[in-house]
Amino acid sequence: MQLGIIGSGSWATALAKICTDNKRTINWCVRSEEIVNHLQHRHHNPGYLSSVYFDTNLLNLFTDIAATIAASDCILIAVPSAYVTASLKGLPANAFEGKKVISAVKGILPDNNLLLNDYLKEKFSLPLSDYFTVMGPCHAEEVASEKLSYLTFSGIDVVMAEKIAACFSTEYLNTIVNSDVYGVQYAAVLKNIYALGAGIAHGLEYGDNFLSVLIANCADEMAGFLKKIGIKHIEVGVHEGEDPITHRQTQNYAASVYLGDLLVTCYSLHSRNRTFGNMIGKGYSVKATQLEMNMVAEGYNASKCIYLVNKQIGAEMPIAETIYRILWENVKPRKGFNLVEQTLV
Repeated sequence: MQLGIIGSGSWATALAKICTDNKRTINWCVRSEEIVNHLQHRHHNPGYLSSVYFDTNLLNLFTDIAATIAASDCILIAVPSAYVTASLKGLPANAFEGKKVISAVKGILPDNNLLLNDYLKEKFSLPLSDYFTVMGPCHAEEVASEKLSYLTFSGIDVVMAEKIAACFSTEYLNTIVNSDVYGVQYAAVLKNIYALGAGIAHGLEYGDNFLSVLIANCADEMAGFLKKIGIKHIEVGVHEGEDPITHRQTQNYAASVYLGDLLVTCYSLHSRNRTFGNMIGKGYSVKATQLEMNMVAEGYNASKCIYLVNKQIGAEMPIAETIYRILWENVKPRKGFNLVEQTLV
């Protein structure tokens, strides 16, 4: 199985490191010839995770997405959600025919308010059976330093998901497989929004006691949304048997890819969404915050996307809605969180 990676940011670089640590040759599509030259001669990405050095014998480097896809059996897309449609623009309708696609995109595509699998089905007729996701509490910086992490690979074709996961299993990375393609994606979208909220609270100088209550309520709000949108198997404390291959208990909402990812994104200093929110809480404008940060905070666009999705779903989401209004409707952070205080239990 020839693997292609599209993207050259920190998460794409971390995933490339994992694969090459397993001595797998990858087709890696990066943003520019400058990055190609730097990787070839200096052996690391000049813009992200520069401490990670690559064996260039394992890298087939491209700047052309169509050529990368053509050379690969399985294509991992690891670009920010806001740039996905532009990145894939110009590809023929049959570009992904006979290919497997893995999404490392932790957001909804803001151009059309779709998850990546729905966009690929609409634009390229990619069936859900050929689509997989890689999600979980796994910061790129910790992959770079080889701290033990967990990733969940989801796909309705669980056998193929196991084969894909095996490409990423290392001494510092444990892989888990499930079939909840929609649930893990929506959880990844929501946790970024709530991490923005945790950052705003920190910027407003709320303490750890308040933050713990806020995040607990965010977890409950997330579970309510997932249930409302039709996701099953999220009852904490209940496991429906065990995985026939790994013999682990089947996942529920307390698993790493749901609650675990929410917690680390809200608490970790590596979290760009928490950092973004912290600056908003301290009084920076959205524009000033975007200019200050070198990386994309997915929660900003996601807050609007989920707000629009929830107009159809009707879940109770006072925290997520307040974060949306602070970011998009110029509600003052202090005023917004004074309202949030009254909803927490």
